[in-house]
Amino acid sequence: MSMFQIKKPNRDGAESQALEPTEAPSEEMDRDREEKRKLVSIGDAGAFAKRDANIDLKVELHQSLLDQINLAALDAMSREQVADEIGDIIADELAKKSHALNAAERKQLVDDVLDELLGLGPLEPLLKDTTITDILVNGYKDVFVERFGTLERSPVMFKDERHLLRIIQKIVSDVGRRIDESSPMVDARLSDGSRVNAVVPPLALDGSLLSIRKFAKVPISLERLVEIGSVPEPVAEILRGCVGARRNILISGGTGSGKTTMLNAMSAFIGHDERIVTIEDSAELQLQQEHVARLETRPPNVEGRGEVAMRDLVKNALRMRPDRIIVGEVRAGEAFDMLQAMNTGHEGSMTTIHANTPRDALSRVEQMIGMAGIDMPAKAARAQIASAVNVVIQVSRLSDGRRRLTSVSEITGMEGEVITLQEIFRFRLQGRESDGSVKGSFEATGIRPRFLDAFDAHGIAVSPELFRPDAKLD
Repeated sequence: MSMFQIKKPNRDGAESQALEPTEAPSEEMDRDREEKRKLVSIGDAGAFAKRDANIDLKVELHQSLLDQINLAALDAMSREQVADEIGDIIADELAKKSHALNAAERKQLVDDVLDELLGLGPLEPLLKDTTITDILVNGYKDVFVERFGTLERSPVMFKDERHLLRIIQKIVSDVGRRIDESSPMVDARLSDGSRVNAVVPPLALDGSLLSIRKFAKVPISLERLVEIGSVPEPVAEILRGCVGARRNILISGGTGSGKTTMLNAMSAFIGHDERIVTIEDSAELQLQQEHVARLETRPPNVEGRGEVAMRDLVKNALRMRPDRIIVGEVRAGEAFDMLQAMNTGHEGSMTTIHANTPRDALSRVEQMIGMAGIDMPAKAARAQIASAVNVVIQVSRLSDGRRRLTSVSEITGMEGEVITLQEIFRFRLQGRESDGSVKGSFEATGIRPRFLDAFDAHGIAVSPELFRPDAKLD
């Protein structure tokens, strides 16, 4: 007899024991779902209507199940066991409501109700689709996804605004955060590290807004970035060397350009004998080393107390004996504390910043120092930046949706009141191919970087031919 039970009425009204697990749902359901997705993507309105014809029924069945099942038992049972149990309950409910469904439709309905019960409801199929990178919900009726760099409408929708709000509440409560009228914006994450941002009324005028930036279950490596054409192999060799030679690295880029992906990929080359402390607003980094201490900020509670800001964590990290500090993204005064860490024995630290060019990135760091509330002359702030940061890497999302490395620059010091920045590699745009993809090539500028001395000191050998202006990098 199983110790975990779901309360399921028998034909005579008694409750049954939990049954043995059934086989996992067949691939027929996945094929059907994929076919519907394809129909919608080419504008078949009939497929859209078919996909959501039973949305009211799904939510109604979900509410009915909540009254009949033992919620405490769910956590200890597999999805297949739960599917087997609720399949019979759904059959009974459909019989009461005189709904006639064929076997495939019933399987789909059970799967959708399971998503409501155990997951994030209508979002589950999108989260399972590995071709989708972003999920954008603009109110309960309008859901868009990004696939291969292109936005398209999804057939998914929610029953109403309350249904969407319930899913948002489920996401944020799982990571100990809250969202309501008094705190209508929140950053959160899913269990797989995917980044979530939600905005609810009164700030969202036309219904709640939800954005999910999906993360790969297996971190994308630098080798994979080379394979898909985001980074040339010779330049990847230099990036590996920069990590191994303990250069302080600033990764710059716009929204959705792949900054965190690049940070994850480069962090893989940190030695397993080093202690790493990561600091993030919402934990996204997927470091593979054994000795990693992860810290995450905390928003204020309902009373407006208990907030732990990024600056507090960076300061605390200095007391944790780190070899390297990795800050997911600097946005404000924590930039000053990060520079202090880089200047005081934590070489090889890394962070990301929102900026369109390497020069803009340095200007933004200077502005952030001012946000720390420290009265520091501009020249002194720039001197701090010049002595702390060694390499600036620029990543961009091109007009065809592809993300790639576009510049590798080195900070060499100060000339007067100006930070000297020399570009080592750059991506030169050359137009478009016939299929609309961006045409361009990666090239060396002909400048021999000063960090090669650090490479030699750490026993890292690279060919000087990589820096010839006529060298073939792509």
